[in-house]
Amino acid sequence: MRSLLLFLFALLLATPGRAQTQPDTTLRPISPDRLLRYTYANDFLGRTDYYFTQGMTLTLMLPSLARLPTQRLLLRGPAGSTQYHGITLRYDGFTPLRIQDPFIRVGDRPYASYFYASFFRVSNQPTRRQRLTSALEVGFIGPGTFAKEFQQAIHRATNNPEPRGWDYQIGTDAVLGYRVAYERQLLAASRFVEVLGTAEASVGTLYTYAGAGAQLRLGLLQPYFSSLGVASAGSRAGQAQWQLYGYSSLQGRLVGYDATLQGGVFNKSNPYELPTSAVARTILRNTTGLVLAHKGFRLEANSTWVSPEFDGARTHRWGQLVVTAAF
Repeated sequence: MRSLLLFLFALLLATPGRAQTQPDTTLRPISPDRLLRYTYANDFLGRTDYYFTQGMTLTLMLPSLARLPTQRLLLRGPAGSTQYHGITLRYDGFTPLRIQDPFIRVGDRPYASYFYASFFRVSNQPTRRQRLTSALEVGFIGPGTFAKEFQQAIHRATNNPEPRGWDYQIGTDAVLGYRVAYERQLLAASRFVEVLGTAEASVGTLYTYAGAGAQLRLGLLQPYFSSLGVASAGSRAGQAQWQLYGYSSLQGRLVGYDATLQGGVFNKSNPYELPTSAVARTILRNTTGLVLAHKGFRLEANSTWVSPEFDGARTHRWGQLVVTAAF
């Protein structure tokens, strides 16, 4: 399985006709929007402290990022699409069911954490109501994320039980991945209702999967493909100043590899990892949220539920806060 993942990743990056030597601003104009987004996720919503326990992202989108060498490896999208270029820094942490145990909980989820940079391009087509996103992900999994120290400090500050099993976390390994997502409008019943179809695939040393799903948006909203949620002042002409809507999405995934459960591809000396046979190959994910936006500022709160990810696992739920500003 590990050799197959490396082969698929190399083949995907080597595929001809998908790279460009310089930004193509004639057929694919670059959006002038400048966006900054921060997300914080935690499983406090279900009053739990296990499985996916905490995560953060910081995203910056700027026209000048089109000049990064990494963008040459990303899909350009159809002619006529508007291009957005960005970088996301991502950290996530995972623990077993009981963090107070100072020993390996055999059959439970391993301790794991990762940090990576995602270099991405969004090719947006408002007239065709579709969007293509591709991303190159580079980073690492293992103790170098300082997840042990981070969680212990938070638990001391909040007077919660100290996590005692981080010494058995998934070992240090490289994160290399390529992800592609496609979104398309399926239905617009009125100005206040939209249904979107989604498809996504990832090949890499952290996650390898393929998924498909749908999303319902309902309320006072801008058309989904008119922007990436909010727009800079120069791009907001004709748009309503306020947005207030709810949404719910459901996605099914076929899982090929999950390094947070199985360990990294290169390092085979993990203190503990789950066998391949224990990993669930079909996963359901539901995310439901509420969005409030005014001009170039957007605030979102959502809750995600996921079906069991390995043999003997429970379902899990966590909440997330998302803040986006256009400048």
